[in-house]
Amino acid sequence: MLQSQALFEKAKLYIPGGVNSPVRAFNGVGGTPVFFERAQGPFLFDEDNNRYIDYVGSWGPMILGHQDKDVLKSIEIALGKALSFGAPTRAEVLLAEFICQHIPSVDQVRMVCSGTEATMTALRLARGVTGKDMIVKFEGCYHGHSDSLLIKAGSGALTLGQPSSPGVPADFAKHTLNLEFNNSDAVYSAFAEHGDKIAAVIVEPIAGNMGCVLPNRQFLLALRQACDNHGALLIFDEVITGFRVAFGGAQSVYQVTPDITTFGKIIGGGMPVGALGGKRSIMSHLAPVGPVYQAGTLAGNPIAMAAGLATLSKLTTPGFYESIHQKTQTLVTGLSQAAKKHAIPLHINWTTGMFTLFFNDSEVNCFNDVMKSDVERFKKFFHGMLDKGIYFGPSAFESAFVSIAHTDECIAQTISSADDVFATLK
Repeated sequence: MLQSQALFEKAKLYIPGGVNSPVRAFNGVGGTPVFFERAQGPFLFDEDNNRYIDYVGSWGPMILGHQDKDVLKSIEIALGKALSFGAPTRAEVLLAEFICQHIPSVDQVRMVCSGTEATMTALRLARGVTGKDMIVKFEGCYHGHSDSLLIKAGSGALTLGQPSSPGVPADFAKHTLNLEFNNSDAVYSAFAEHGDKIAAVIVEPIAGNMGCVLPNRQFLLALRQACDNHGALLIFDEVITGFRVAFGGAQSVYQVTPDITTFGKIIGGGMPVGALGGKRSIMSHLAPVGPVYQAGTLAGNPIAMAAGLATLSKLTTPGFYESIHQKTQTLVTGLSQAAKKHAIPLHINWTTGMFTLFFNDSEVNCFNDVMKSDVERFKKFFHGMLDKGIYFGPSAFESAFVSIAHTDECIAQTISSADDVFATLK
């Protein structure tokens, strides 16, 4: 990793912390971040030409694997026409049509350039529609770095939130309630006390940013009922789960319908993208037809639209999600058995295409459960696997991702490598 070390030292001169997104700095695991040069299928290649089996997948978008030939062909055609117009294009209409045709809760879509933009706009839209200010979010769920969402829990179950980053005004925090994920009672209590002020509830229907934490369906139903009873909007942040855990996203898995859905990652096929969508009666509040303002110079970028449409089109292949489900199940079963063999406490949460290894001897259903995990053991696991050419996210609290390109050989090698690494963690 000589090239990575040299590049990191140079990067720190010109980029804060040497990275353009904090988790990449390896602060959560120690050591020097790997600088990658190219990718193909399920593999990454670093600047020293070392090969790694990739379970980050650009944090979720690469469901087809890297450098899919059909996606590249679509990008090549789009590149031959223009990089950007700052004006309407056919591609953005086709991608919006595809999403609306396949997500029943969505009649219209507004394209943006990132998941943060999508959630920020969804909250502004919800406040504009309802005329209320307060937002409910959940501990451990991450919805981007806009001010209203960088809020940590207060000192009590129903206290208002506190800023979790310098630069976030306290006045923003006072409009955000931060509750425990999977806790329906906390939701009902919050609405009983603040229901007339709550504009929206925003939630990752399957949490991905504190690691993969699955919801109890009754919890999601409680959100739906509370919002209906108090005139609030329910926002599902499916930036990670949209088109990954199922073609219709987590909302199709749990059969709970949100008012607004945010998308990202897969709908751009690896290019920077975000979107929000909902029923026409809600989306019509957005400018230029409504008073809620939002704009973006590069929104609907033709290269991103082409990559996204090519990616989504391939997800309709019969048996696609069944295959990814089977790959994920085989992998997590093998990892669990290897940990058990060496008496390593390990709980794996997983669903189709995503999973997290919690070094924990009990179930993980909320942020407090996540924080009981043995982070030091994860750090050793991470570096042990990295040395064997297996790349997981450099944090104990991130989701890992499986693509259709991961072969049986890749999965077998991952399990075998984990078996060796677990033996060193006793």
